[in-house]
Amino acid sequence: MRRSNLNGSNSQNNHFPFTTPSVPPAIRHILQIPETPAPVPRIRGPQRRAINGRRGPPGPPPPRSWVSLAQSRHAPPTFKADIAGRVQSWPLSGAYAPGEGTLVDMVLRRMALDWEQQRDWNRYYLYTLPSRLRTTLLGQVAELYEPGVSIKDLRLVLTGPFEEELAKYDVEKVDAGKLNADVFYLDLTGSLGKSLTLKELSELLHPPKADLEDDIQESWDEPELTSGPAQLLPNLTHLSLAVDPGSNAAVSWKQLLSLAGKMSQLTHLNLAGWPEPSLTPNAKFAKVTSSSTGRTVQYGGTGPYSHNLDGDWSEAIMVLKRLSKALYGLEYLDLTGCADWSPALMKESDGDFTIDFIDWVGDWGKVATLRLNSGYALTDNSSKGQIMQISDWIDSAAAVEKHIRAQRSGRGRWITVERDTLPDSAKTIVENERLRAALVSAAW
Repeated sequence: MRRSNLNGSNSQNNHFPFTTPSVPPAIRHILQIPETPAPVPRIRGPQRRAINGRRGPPGPPPPRSWVSLAQSRHAPPTFKADIAGRVQSWPLSGAYAPGEGTLVDMVLRRMALDWEQQRDWNRYYLYTLPSRLRTTLLGQVAELYEPGVSIKDLRLVLTGPFEEELAKYDVEKVDAGKLNADVFYLDLTGSLGKSLTLKELSELLHPPKADLEDDIQESWDEPELTSGPAQLLPNLTHLSLAVDPGSNAAVSWKQLLSLAGKMSQLTHLNLAGWPEPSLTPNAKFAKVTSSSTGRTVQYGGTGPYSHNLDGDWSEAIMVLKRLSKALYGLEYLDLTGCADWSPALMKESDGDFTIDFIDWVGDWGKVATLRLNSGYALTDNSSKGQIMQISDWIDSAAAVEKHIRAQRSGRGRWITVERDTLPDSAKTIVENERLRAALVSAAW
């Protein structure tokens, strides 16, 4: 059996493990013993697989710096963030997203990258795509196309070309209300304030009503005359207006309040990266002199020291209170990157002998998820100041959650405030810094 295995004649038994004694080459040649066969190849362990089940690339795994949250180039799309730049954003809950690497995903991404040509070549076909593909395409354009989504892009994808263009090919204009009846999601992340304004979006979604002539109807049984076109997205429930704070996007809370008054059906809203609520943000440092008293007073509702020294959040509370009354059906609110003005969500202000505060029981009693993540990721090179800043934001988010639960006290829905979690190394730094601050304070 040994000789048969050594000769390789019986390949069926070659897999049996046995130990062949080693023989010097000279004696093996005299005794005509065949050479010892090569060892059986080592059985490899399970192959490294990617998260989605596909086989990973050969070689060692990529360095941590390539896939960490702080890298905006190599990190996954849903975790792009930089401690000093772009804020991390989350996609709309429940929105359709094709599988990564699938044909639909590759085609939509390729179209978004070549959007300048695609919107011209396929202008007669884009609005005929299924609704979920159109909304996903708009989200991909907002993410991958540098200029962002414009009002012309929205009109082209949601309503199609103008009637004059369609008339050249004997194609009738479709009813936009029926075409977009199954559109529930609209992701405009990063486009607001850069290539799109809230005023343009409001006029597109809610066209102004035309004046009717004073014609007398012949019969009372005739249907009532409509005063204008129907809503473009009558069933829209999920809207993302997230902006990038690093781009200095010009967003207006006044325009948002005007738009919110026409979209009471919204249940999910993303305002990640928005500045502090103010109706006059450019007048923060402006002052005027009263003609009657001659005293110099602050022009806007919020001054440069309103929050830090005076603890005055009256204007922010007023704006958020008006927003809550308009969007009373909200169930999800994303305020990622808005930790600087998160105290306005739980503060009270005295004005005109009344106490103003956000009503989390009545107006926003349906809100079950409130996202107050910082939007930034800590790395091994993060400074103590950055770690302490994020720690303060986490404490503020926890205080907001405690305040809302205390205000509801069993009434309304149970709320979850999502916030960041510090790694163990960062927690140690925070504890040491707070202990040192306590010792310094005790020494004084």
